[in-house]
Amino acid sequence: MAMRMWASSAANALRISCASNTAFALPKCFSTVIDGLKYAPSHEWVKHEGSVATIGITDHAQDHLGELVFVELPESGTAVSKGNSFGAVESVKATSDVNSPISGEVVEVNSKLSDAPGLINTSPYEEGWMIKIKPSNPAELDALMASKEYTKFCEEEDAAH
Repeated sequence: MAMRMWASSAANALRISCASNTAFALPKCFSTVIDGLKYAPSHEWVKHEGSVATIGITDHAQDHLGELVFVELPESGTAVSKGNSFGAVESVKATSDVNSPISGEVVEVNSKLSDAPGLINTSPYEEGWMIKIKPSNPAELDALMASKEYTKFCEEEDAAH
């Protein structure tokens, strides 16, 4: 009971709202979703600024994967296509392909991830970005989810499992 009261106090202090009808259960809503980013159903995020789009995996995805131990990324100049794999992440639990939410050409790769793949766990939206691309069809961004849609998508997906 003390743990539930602490979690409730912490959630109030952080202005987090979650409902849980199960006694002694901590709600699963502590994944971070950033306003202003776009999200794919395969749990990648996109930050579009000017002529470049930065792509990584979401906090929700890294949380489900667990501690990342290896990241495979493409080289600069590689073409990526919406919905197709551009790399992979390996965790202590599983290996997963990472799909591009939009099409374009890779203009930069986060080389820090080869030595420190855990940056994706500790900072998925900042230090843990994966690639930057020059979008070939910026209209593809319109098909991606905004933060509220993605949050609802994750809640429904988690409830189904």
